[in-house]
Amino acid sequence: MGEADLLKLSQWLSPGFPVSSYAYSHGLEAEIAAGRVRDAGALRDWVAGVLAAGAGRTDAILMLAARRGEEAPDRLADLARALAGARERLEETEAQGRALAVTLAGLGVGDGVPRPYPVALGLAARGLDLPDRLVAALYLQAFAGVLVSAAVRFVPLGQGEGQRVLAALHPVIEDVAGDACAAGLDGIGGAVFGADLAAMEHEGLEVRIFRT
Repeated sequence: MGEADLLKLSQWLSPGFPVSSYAYSHGLEAEIAAGRVRDAGALRDWVAGVLAAGAGRTDAILMLAARRGEEAPDRLADLARALAGARERLEETEAQGRALAVTLAGLGVGDGVPRPYPVALGLAARGLDLPDRLVAALYLQAFAGVLVSAAVRFVPLGQGEGQRVLAALHPVIEDVAGDACAAGLDGIGGAVFGADLAAMEHEGLEVRIFRT
């Protein structure tokens, strides 16, 4: 495992990397506004569900498929778009993927072609001397961190409480990363209907902090 490559991946997944991850809540804002997520326990359960049976697992599988070259990039991109459960979910993955590809191209990585976020990340990660499971785990942790950060700002939760939620999600992240490594594209499937409905509900909120 290359330390330099680990630093690269950590940089790409950092909240400071310019993909505007802070602007997206994945529908969580609608859940909080409706009172369905109002404390740390509810947040932990909601994020765990999205990780294990929603976009977390699905996107980790797509990311690894792109990294391994299991399918042509454009076909994976089309699949990623088809799996977006709502208009805002499509906007989220497209906008972040476009920003990632453009920024990485400026660093000399990738072709700069805009593709959905997990596909763009997987293609960029092809050249990293890192195990798939670690790449998937760090990707999932970054995704979970974005959701926890959104709740810290909007519930609101204290910073320490938010970090305790994220730490409590580590076993889920480890399990999903291992599952994603073994599943392959045929193993893609989702079952977090509440999160998909929340993403649709968010489109109609009159006052919104987040883009999704």
